[in-house]
Amino acid sequence: MNRPDKTMYFLNIALSVAARSTCLRRTFGAVIVKDNTIVGTGYNGNARGVTNCHEIGCIKDIMKSPQGAAYDYCPAVHAEENAIINSNRSDRVGATLYIAGLKPDGSYTMALPCQRCQRKIINSQIKDVVILRDDDTPMTVDVDEYIKADSDWYTKLVQDHR
Repeated sequence: MNRPDKTMYFLNIALSVAARSTCLRRTFGAVIVKDNTIVGTGYNGNARGVTNCHEIGCIKDIMKSPQGAAYDYCPAVHAEENAIINSNRSDRVGATLYIAGLKPDGSYTMALPCQRCQRKIINSQIKDVVILRDDDTPMTVDVDEYIKADSDWYTKLVQDHR
């Protein structure tokens, strides 16, 4: 076995965290790292104490909702959100967020943060997001890209509705 570099080390930990997910569609794990120290982890799943999909089924499956839609029906808290909740603000500033995900068949799925999570990442002052791609390679995103994309989206939305 080859010794993984730090990026793959933290992405592999994110995959281990994902194993706790209560989502039936896809499992995601997130790890916040600052100065090579893990300062927060999270996986996607229902809020603490709330009935979860493993217990009664997935409402998005029952409603035949496509991937990336019907967030208003899904009771899950996303992995990125949980990692942010489970960390201290001072530890997040300038940190790196590692995200990895799996499909139900065990293959990798690229865990791109939704717009809601991107905004939380921005406000958390996390510097970079490293995402495990479907092909088992990492992709790094500077959070400034999320800021620009959200600003462009909002500007266009306002202009289109004037």
